[in-house]
This record gives sequence, C-alpha cells and structure tokens, in this order.
Amino acid sequence: MDGSRGRFLVVAAIGLVVGVVVGVVIGYFSRQPGSAAPWTEELVRDGDASAGRRVQEEILPENIEENLRRLTSVPHIAGREMDLGQAEELRDRWLQYGLDSARLTPYDILLSYPSSEEDRPSRVTLMEADGTVVIQSQVEEAPLDHYQDDPNIVPPFNAYSASGDVEGELVYVNYGRVEDFFHLQRDLNIDPAGKICIARYGSIFRGDKAEKAEQFGCLGLIIYSDPADYSARGYPVYPDGWMLPPSGVQRGTLMIAQGDPLTPFYPANEYAYRLSEEEAKVVAGLPGIPVHPIGFGVGIELLRNLAGNEAPADWRGDLNITYRTGPGFQQPHAGRRVRLQVNVQNEVKRTYNVIGVIEGSVEPDRYVIMGNHRDAWVFGSVDPSSGTAVQEEVARAFGKLKQEGWRPRRSLVFASWGAEEYGLIGSSEWVEEYSKVLSERAVAYLNVDIAALGNFTFRSSASPAMFQSVFDATKRVPDPAVNPAGSSYSSVYDSWAAKLPKDEADPNSLPKINQLGSGSDYTPFFQHLGISSIDFRFICDPAVLDYYALYHSSYETFDLVKNFIDPEFKVHQAVGRVLAEMALDLADSLVLPIDPTAYSTALQDIAGSVRTEYSTQFDAQGISMAYLDSAVDNFTTAALRLKNRMSDIDKKNPLAVRLVNDQLMQLERGFIDPLGLPGREWYRHVVYAPSAHNSYAGQAFPGLADAMFDIENAANQTQRWEEVKKQLAVITYTVQSASTAIEEGGL
Repeated sequence: MDGSRGRFLVVAAIGLVVGVVVGVVIGYFSRQPGSAAPWTEELVRDGDASAGRRVQEEILPENIEENLRRLTSVPHIAGREMDLGQAEELRDRWLQYGLDSARLTPYDILLSYPSSEEDRPSRVTLMEADGTVVIQSQVEEAPLDHYQDDPNIVPPFNAYSASGDVEGELVYVNYGRVEDFFHLQRDLNIDPAGKICIARYGSIFRGDKAEKAEQFGCLGLIIYSDPADYSARGYPVYPDGWMLPPSGVQRGTLMIAQGDPLTPFYPANEYAYRLSEEEAKVVAGLPGIPVHPIGFGVGIELLRNLAGNEAPADWRGDLNITYRTGPGFQQPHAGRRVRLQVNVQNEVKRTYNVIGVIEGSVEPDRYVIMGNHRDAWVFGSVDPSSGTAVQEEVARAFGKLKQEGWRPRRSLVFASWGAEEYGLIGSSEWVEEYSKVLSERAVAYLNVDIAALGNFTFRSSASPAMFQSVFDATKRVPDPAVNPAGSSYSSVYDSWAAKLPKDEADPNSLPKINQLGSGSDYTPFFQHLGISSIDFRFICDPAVLDYYALYHSSYETFDLVKNFIDPEFKVHQAVGRVLAEMALDLADSLVLPIDPTAYSTALQDIAGSVRTEYSTQFDAQGISMAYLDSAVDNFTTAALRLKNRMSDIDKKNPLAVRLVNDQLMQLERGFIDPLGLPGREWYRHVVYAPSAHNSYAGQAFPGLADAMFDIENAANQTQRWEEVKKQLAVITYTVQSASTAIEEGGL
C-alpha cells in the first residue's frame, strides 16, 4: 500500500467515526422529552383498558350450556377411560382456542372403587334376631330418569373405606363430630365402642366422621343424608325438583390427607418411591373400619325404632320419627341387629391434569393460575362440570383476545385437575412436582370448583390478599337476573353485599368472605406453598339449604342445572366474567391489585378473637399475648407502608414496580412455616388451615386452636400448656417475620 492511499484511508475512517458520533449526539439531544424505546415503554405499560369489556362480551351463556351438556353426557370418575378421554379433548380445544400451549401431566396414584365382584356388593342390612331381613340398602340408586341407564355409573360408596363385614347394635351419633361423641360418652354415658354407628351427612367432612368413629371404637360407620340437610320441606324432589329423593346417596372420599397416599410430599411420577398400602393408611389417615353411605329411605328404617335416650333438639333431623341415640332397638324389636358389608378395592391408576398457557408479554415468569377439577363421582353437573364448562369458555374468550393481538403482561395458566374427588390428588401432585417454580413465580391461584350450585348470590372464600381483587371484579360484572321481575341489583357485588353482608347491622357493609379451609384444589397452593388463593361460586339460598341437595349422587345431571338452577346459564356467565376480570386484573395490571392492609385487619381480628376466647385461661397459666400484639402491630405498620409505596411508586421505573410487586406476591409466603403444623406437617400456613376436626372449615391460628382444643380434659395438662406456649411463640415469630419481609429494606 502506498503512503498517499494509506493517508486517505485513515482520514476517511476518522471522518466516518466523527460522523457517527455527531449523528448519535444530535439524535440524543433531539429526542422528545419522555420518549423511550418501544421495549422500555412495554415494560411500564398498564393493562389494556378495553380488555375487560371485550372478554366479558366474549363469554357467552350458550357456549357454557353446550360445554356442560357435553361434559355430563357420560360418567367420568377418575382413573377410568373418560379421565383420559376428556383430558385429551380439553387439551385439543384449548389449542384450538389459541392458547400458546396445552399438555397433559399424568400421575400414577392410588384410587379406590367398589368391588368388581358382583357377588360382593356393599350394603346395609337390618335383621331380626333370627336373621330375617327387615330392610336392605340397594346397591344402586333408583332409576328416576334416563341417565340412570348408563352402565358406567359407579354404585354409591365411600372411597378408601376399609373392607369388612361387621354386625352389631346401632348407635346414632348425630353428625359424627368429636363433640357429638363427647356428648354420648360424658353426658349420656353411652359408649359407642363395639357398636355400629350411624351419622348424618353434613356439618363436617365425611372423612372426619370416619376418623372420629374409629377413634371412639365403632365397629363400622353408616352415613345417611337427612332431609333436614338435603331435602327441604315444601320443595319437590328430583326429577320434579332439586331436592334429594329417598333413594339418593352421596358418594365421597374418606381420605383426610391431600394428594396420592402412596407418595406423600412427592409427585407420583413413574420413578417415585411408593409406600405400601398399610404404611399409606397410617400416613394418609385412611380409615381402618368399614364405612358406607345410604339414602334416607333406608336411614329412616334404621332409626325408626332405636332404643335409648331421646336425642337432643339439635340432633334431630327432619325424618318423621322420634330421634333416639340407641344402642339397640325398642320392644318388640329389641333383638334386631344391623349388618354392614363393605367391599372396596384400591388400585394404582393413572390420572391426568391438563395445563394450558397464554404467555405473558412482559413478565412471562409470573403466573396467574385458574383451576377447576374435571373428575366427578358420576355425571357431576354441578361438581365439578359447572366450573369446567365455565373455565373452558373463559379460556376460549382469552384465546380470542390473543388472536386479535392482545397478550397479558403476566402469563395466564389454565389448569384442569384430575382425581380431585379422591383427595385433591391431581393438583397436589402438580404442586409437589413444581413447588420450587411455583413458590418463586406464582402470583395467585383462582379456583372455580363449582360455578353454580344455586342462583341466590355470589359467595367466596379467600386469602385476605385477594379481597380487593374480587371486590373490584364483582363490581364490574352485571348481576344475573334469574327471576321474571328482573334483578334489583346492578352488579354481582351489590347483590353479594346485600344478601351476604359481613356485618348484617351495617347497611353499607362489605360482603362476607369466608376463610379458606380445605375441600378443593386451592388447598395445595394456599396451605402448602403460601400462594394467595380464592374460591368462588353462586350458592342456593341458605334459608332453604346450606348446600345443594343432589351433591355427589347419580341425580346430579345436566337436567338438574338446566331445569332448576340456571335455565339460561346467565349465572354461569356471571361466574365466568368474575373469573376473567380477576385473572385480567392480576395478570395485566402494572401494579398488582393486592391490598396488604386487608391482611393486617384480618390479623387484628384474629388476635382479638383469641384474646376474647382464651384470655381467662391464659391469665390463669401466666401466658401473655403482649409479644403477639406487638408483632401484629408491626405487621400493620409494615402493610401500611407497603400500601403507601404502591401509591407513590415511580411507574416509569420497571425495577421499582417489580420490587413492589414481588413483595405483594410474596406477602402470603411470609406466613408459611417450613416445619408445618404439629401432626399435620403438609399444612404449613400458620394463619389459616383446615380445622383438625373438620377439614372443610377454615381455622385461624390453627396450631394454637389445636393445642387449646378440649384442653381442660387433657390427660397431661402440663404438656398441653407447654404446647400452647410453643404455638403462641411460633405464631408471633411468623407474623413478625412476615412484617419484616414486606418492609422496604427487609433487613
């Protein structure tokens, strides 16, 4: 290269560099104030204001009706052919609707079925002393409509019951609660040990009835549905109405633990280590006595001539008899006996979850999860298929928005769980398998087990972290009018607040929200991992019945919903709209719609209740609540500061937004004790857990409540009071730790 050419290239290169630098400087200083690259604007954009309206308009009642008709066309118990068939169909539909992905997650789990041997049915027999049969329960429910012609209907049974053939005197134990057994033993001097006990369904979880019956020595347990709880007077029975007929029988599981009983704490995948069935019975609390359900048509004949004391007023149902406790029968029937034959078989079977995802555009690693279980004891038109039908339509509506160019800020996850009815198995196994990811990334879990068991009003059970979101969502959804005169309420919120107020004396009261116990798929998310959760549905009028009458019977059909609950499917539509609005708020809002002060209010209320209930006993033992009060005060201060930071945050700073959102998302995790509750280690939430004596009901400060239960009759008073002190210290530490976690610095 000659010198002149080299100098020319050097000069040209310098000129090029200078030109680029000058161009960059000019470009930088000529920017419009506030301008930013498109990707930075995306980081701090708030949700699309029109998305809520669009998704509400897209959720159509006729689609939900058709979904329900299809889902309830055949029985679909877990572990059988339709478990896989419906899972594959739902996966394909979600993909067709436009979800980014949908897949099956299989688990091999221990399930329970009636014996397949025709000559070994489960039944209850009332016999004379010479063995003559007085009455015997039918193996199947009476065929009252064409649905009962289906050969795949599983006969009434209680899953995981011990098999057995026992005979003895009969004792009536009311609802089979621990206080009912205490009343028999302590007040009436009646020992149920060595007797066959009969309890009515209701009040507590059936598995707790079986556990208490075994603990108090019953040979076996019969559970019947009393008309007082399942067939209100003045209303026609199915198929002419929505009340339970005499032949109707409630199926259901007896397992108290959650998840696969053979693989506790770990997912039931192909390489899992499995306990033996005998080991699982101890770990999972499977009953060691035979248990069987019957209808009140047989129940009345068993109870009609019982001997013994007349039952207390609150033990009396609505059968046309004098309720007595037994044991045994009055003259001239004193020689009568009851025989209970139960034959069930446990099998390892495969169930399937379906997981669908619409990925978030900004925070795809943050998940808002919507869930409903798919399996049913028979047709399951209410439980769970009303919820399945709604969730499918919500997925379609969101898929339509996505196809039109919309994406949520955070990922939306749609989950269809398998084998919920047996003990929340599908959801628990999935949570156990993905616990590390979910603990770090899940924003909230929204559960719609049942969409509509009635048309009276909306009802919710939730973490306090979800209160604001559900209030906001229900205010935006029109109230579904189901009466000819039309609705007098403009929104679901207005109806809810008027019909189920938190404070009946206050005309401006907030709606009542119940504590989360167990009984549905929010349990592993909330109780095990500390993911803020909610469950909601429309209910029937509690002045008529507390729950829907045909629950878990073969009469829970499409006709029940179409003819008596929601003929136009407007209630189902409203539930779908609430679900969509909540999911949209949580997935698309720049700052999460969580009010941390709702939790501090809840903690103050709980601490006040503890003081009211236990202060006299605490004072006698020299136990002070001062440290707990201080911890609650500290949490209250920290929650208010976090709420103020939410208001003052620089919404143009994505790191500041992410920091606050992470604290809001992790708020619930602060109440998780990794060691779990005493004797119930799988439950780890220190503030809320199922009652130890009723798995359906929520119990605040459960460790303390368990330690205080019946403490005055404890054999070792010193030991029990030491446990009370320990649990009070655990609660105090946990609340204080949670307050530290939501402070700005943290340390």
